[in-house]
Amino acid sequence: MKRRVAVTGLGAISPVGLNVAECWSNTVAGRSGIDTITLLDPTPYTTRIAGEVKGYEADRFLDRKLAARSDRYTQFAIIAAREAFESAGLGGGAVAPERLGVIIGTGIGGLGTLETEHIKALEKGVDRISPFFCPMMIGNMASGRVAIELNARGINFATVTACATSGHAIACAMDAIRLGRADAILAGGAEAPITMMGLGGFCSLKALSTRNDDPKTASRPFDRERDGFVMAEGASVVVLEDYDFAVRRGAHIHAELLGAGMTCDAYHITAPAEGGEGSARAMILAMEDAGITPGDVDYINAHGTSTELNDAGETQAIKVALGEDRARKVMISSTKSVTGHMLGAAGGIELIFSILAMRDGIVPPTATLVNPDPACDLDYVPGEARKADVRCALSNSFGFGGHNVTLAVGRR
Repeated sequence: MKRRVAVTGLGAISPVGLNVAECWSNTVAGRSGIDTITLLDPTPYTTRIAGEVKGYEADRFLDRKLAARSDRYTQFAIIAAREAFESAGLGGGAVAPERLGVIIGTGIGGLGTLETEHIKALEKGVDRISPFFCPMMIGNMASGRVAIELNARGINFATVTACATSGHAIACAMDAIRLGRADAILAGGAEAPITMMGLGGFCSLKALSTRNDDPKTASRPFDRERDGFVMAEGASVVVLEDYDFAVRRGAHIHAELLGAGMTCDAYHITAPAEGGEGSARAMILAMEDAGITPGDVDYINAHGTSTELNDAGETQAIKVALGEDRARKVMISSTKSVTGHMLGAAGGIELIFSILAMRDGIVPPTATLVNPDPACDLDYVPGEARKADVRCALSNSFGFGGHNVTLAVGRR
């Protein structure tokens, strides 16, 4: 019999808030965190908007030395992990360090550090490269730094699957707990991609919205006027625990992580498989793993990137996975309409929003959906949040390379 897995801690920092409470209240209210880029001069780029973390100064949150020796994505991971750890009440010896794990991934890693040190090497010589360059840049350092910060000596690694990264991290953490490899694991993702090469690369790919004169409505999932996704930064971390362990220590259990489905399109490096075949299988597998049926699903937090192919493909996939009749009765929303696309951190914060929807009995909106695409003809909770009894939810994350992951979560 599979061990049950509880969600006991939540942590986030994003364009819509510096903690979970802020992120949730702004998302429910439909307040967008997307605006003109300030982290660099956006003038040369076709896209000059993004979802930046507002009011963030590293020294306010982290020791100055730690901040100076950590890439921005790692800083975000530490902040979100601290919040999740504290909200789970894991301090004071609640869990043995050897039974506490960390699985925090990133889609891109320390790109800002790479750019800074490369420019320094070209301008001043290679002997001026920082001795902290390599450990700041690499994609596993957020997971490593969080472990040092929280004395987590158990299972530890990073996932790197583009926009599916934090979904995969959480799924892997669930499996590890089911196998008895840990009592508790901090899992999620972190990203800081708003840099010269990050922005320039996605602009060259023509994947980003160019609605520079109207940033608040630039991310338009499922809308016929969508013209690309909006890049964003931040981090999201949840604490997963063996359910019985959490009960024994008297932890507050936010929800139960019921199952996960993981697939690959094996089709194209950026485009989803035709008809959403791979993502449909991920949803089906997640429901099978969770022991639920389509009739049990009340809400889906969609991947919903605001790109033509993804939104239409996900719509088709939901119909295949749930059956068309049930698909038309399920509430679906894309919270990327206000957060933008946090890439490797997206899946984690969207799972958090799904859990909070169950807690508060309110489904966050697809805030910018005004003119639905005829190819996207399901209930996307347009415009405003909706009061509803949510017992069970799915959270979808799909990444470049054809990576798909769906998480199934239920009210305890």
